[in-house]
Amino acid sequence: MQAQILPSRAALVDRIALQFEYGQNLIVLLGTSGLGKSYMLETFITDKYNSFNKAFVQVSASVNDVSLMSDILEQSFNSPLIDHDLSLSENFYQLLQQQPCEACLWVLDNARHLSEELLQELELLAKNSPITLYIMLASQSKLAINNAVEIYLEPLSAHESKQLMSWYFPNLPYDEDPVFSAFLNEAKGNPSLLLAWQPTEHVADIVKKDKVSWRVHLISLLIIIMLLIIGLLYKNDMTQWWQTYYQNQQSQAIDTAIPASKIVAIPSVDKEVSNDNSDISKADLLLEPVSDKSQENVAPHKNDVPAIMQSLTREAQQSAQSEQSEALPQSLNTPETIEPIESDDKESPQPKTSNNVSDNAWYLAQPDNNTTVQLLAVTQEKITREFIIQHNLSQRAKVYQTKRNNKVWWVVTIGSYASLADAKSALSALSSALRKNKPFYKKISKIKQEIARLDQ
Repeated sequence: MQAQILPSRAALVDRIALQFEYGQNLIVLLGTSGLGKSYMLETFITDKYNSFNKAFVQVSASVNDVSLMSDILEQSFNSPLIDHDLSLSENFYQLLQQQPCEACLWVLDNARHLSEELLQELELLAKNSPITLYIMLASQSKLAINNAVEIYLEPLSAHESKQLMSWYFPNLPYDEDPVFSAFLNEAKGNPSLLLAWQPTEHVADIVKKDKVSWRVHLISLLIIIMLLIIGLLYKNDMTQWWQTYYQNQQSQAIDTAIPASKIVAIPSVDKEVSNDNSDISKADLLLEPVSDKSQENVAPHKNDVPAIMQSLTREAQQSAQSEQSEALPQSLNTPETIEPIESDDKESPQPKTSNNVSDNAWYLAQPDNNTTVQLLAVTQEKITREFIIQHNLSQRAKVYQTKRNNKVWWVVTIGSYASLADAKSALSALSSALRKNKPFYKKISKIKQEIARLDQ
């Protein structure tokens, strides 16, 4: 017995057996390639008619009628003596006389490779056999047989397609996954196509390519490093240049002080000098040189001409400032307290941003029977934020996290609707750019189950 069989296929096996019970000795099973005809034949010959002498033959284009006749008779009788000059029916009648048996079941797969003569022999034996003889053929197209019951093998339904895949693939995607749904629709219930599913390849993952080449980044880095080296060299050269310049200035400095041997006492001048020519009279003082002999009796004096000029200039500035301060009114000299002016413009509050775009708590607070519209599901949080900004969904979209195939996914949805009609109207109101990703409906209860997988 086969390990597993779908309910519809098991019902078809019982139907074929019932047709044999009703007296139909020749049955042809028709169906396109990949629908599981061979699996059906193996299940039938294994589960049904255990007391019969059974023969199962895989027909191919390279097999001739003689070898095929030998295979059928050798499986039906014990060490039969087959005459290759006789037909299948003649050898069968002759062997029945030598080895009487009660009943036989012949199952031939790929019967489209059978010749017309052998098909006529099988039809003749099914009709005129002295014992119970059931013949079952499987073919992709109709055979040249008139008296035979033809049973068509239908493709699997969507439910049985997923059930068959679950036997071979333990971690199937959700039914709402657009890639998985498209694969089921294109397979059209063909078991061979369904079993060709490759989980690692049929995954929708959006990859954003870098717009800037790595060569541009490398060149920019080299330019920055070169500028830094040039700056350091320039700084070092300027430091050495300033040090050399400062040393040269100190070595070439000119001593402007007059030697004490050439200075005599300054003659007294009248102190009553007008304000207009006070600076000029003081600047015109004469310094008379004396002889070396009188220098011995005079106390040494050091007269620094630049210091004297700076002192005279400072006194003139102070006198001018005092006159201006007296002429100004007192109110101007008194400092007044200046009150700060409050600005009417207040800083507008900046919107708070969050690094975490997950709204799992919001989904858990929604009713289980509500419906939302899923827009996007990716494995990169950055792409989720860019998708929301690109389509101006920051005020409407919600994002939750889940785990699929040991990867964390970010899923973008919009709205929470109490009825499916509201969700359909919201889906139809989406822009054409959003409908390109084929959005679909999803229950809040389903989302809560997906959120719970994060803790597993």
